[in-house]
Amino acid sequence: MSNQPLAERLRPKNLDSYIGQEHLVGKDAVLRRMIESNNITSIILWGPPGVGKTTLAKIIANTLDRPFYTLSAVSSGVKDVRDVIDKAQKQQFFNRPNPILFIDEIHRFSKSQQDSLLGAVENGTVTLIGATTENPSFEVITPLLSRCQVYVLKSLEKDDLKKLLDIAIHTDSELKKREFIIEEEEALFRFSGGDARKLLNIIELVAASEPSSQVVITNEKVTLCLQQNPSAYDKNGEMHYDVISAFIKSIRGSDPDAAVYWLARMVEGGEDPKFIARRLVISAAEDIGLANPNALLLANAGFDAINKIGWPEGRIVLSEVAIYLATSPKSNSAYCAIDDAIALVKETGDLPVPLHLRNSPTKLMKQLGYGKEYKYAHSYDGNFVDQQYLPVKIKKKRIWNPANNQQENTISERLKKWWGNRFEK
Repeated sequence: MSNQPLAERLRPKNLDSYIGQEHLVGKDAVLRRMIESNNITSIILWGPPGVGKTTLAKIIANTLDRPFYTLSAVSSGVKDVRDVIDKAQKQQFFNRPNPILFIDEIHRFSKSQQDSLLGAVENGTVTLIGATTENPSFEVITPLLSRCQVYVLKSLEKDDLKKLLDIAIHTDSELKKREFIIEEEEALFRFSGGDARKLLNIIELVAASEPSSQVVITNEKVTLCLQQNPSAYDKNGEMHYDVISAFIKSIRGSDPDAAVYWLARMVEGGEDPKFIARRLVISAAEDIGLANPNALLLANAGFDAINKIGWPEGRIVLSEVAIYLATSPKSNSAYCAIDDAIALVKETGDLPVPLHLRNSPTKLMKQLGYGKEYKYAHSYDGNFVDQQYLPVKIKKKRIWNPANNQQENTISERLKKWWGNRFEK
């Protein structure tokens, strides 16, 4: 019997045997084209655990026949990074292709560790492939992020999991010696949560618990083997997204009891406090908005506090922010306004800036009338003057529509006093 885990035995060696992520590696997809053209750039693979980030990195290295170095952010320091870069530099002769440096959990790298990568990535000493389960916009420093293309990997779909299950029981050197009878699949797929590694671990566990050559898989047997129930919180699986969704929707629905309950579920489940804090900042802008601008200030202060104190006291900070947001008046007018504005830009293209609003740093621009008719608002009573600010083609277009709450009603009255009929509801 093999000592290797099933997940390792079934790890794909090429793109054709890779399951899922069709949007990246399917026919004519962007990553497949890059790999097939032997022209891979530094990339960051962002997605939940068990969706194939490490496997994809190894396939890229194997396909391109590049030296492959691996670092784990958990166990590697700045010295380890520099050692790998030194090795890569020594290999830069006879036009050999640059090595691939794979960093698992790159979001755990400190700023100094990430800084130590910059030069090597920029000059092409190494091609970086980073893997992360966290949003790289928050966890990867901007200079490094700007040198990498981010690709999002998705949790495996049910069809992908079925395909993987079939491959496991029919092709694995150990499992194919036994007869598998799949009577029920629901628990198998539910507990895996779109995670290929977890699915294979469950299959292996169920098989190990069955002494006979015949393995019957049912929902009851899977649940019994895992000693779990469907309500168990898994911070790396489907439940992670379901609970945070319920949390944010409870805040949006102004239910502080439900908000704190779902917060407690995440606290007990060992959720990353920064993940919760980030979502609270988003909620403050998206759901409370201009109805209570102080909400964004408090949410942002909560995020800063979490970074300073962490667990367990951070739970108190998150509770305060969650209750404050849930009990605040709600408005999504700012959220709707920016989405409507973006849609308008896509529809109308790059409309010219009105001549009187243009910058005029040179003599020629001044001669052409740039900025000539501009009226300086502070030179007028009430610091306001009626003047066209939108492009001519959409000069009468309404984009922001105030919501019906005390704060925005006050703003609305002020706008009507300034602009008249333009801001009539």
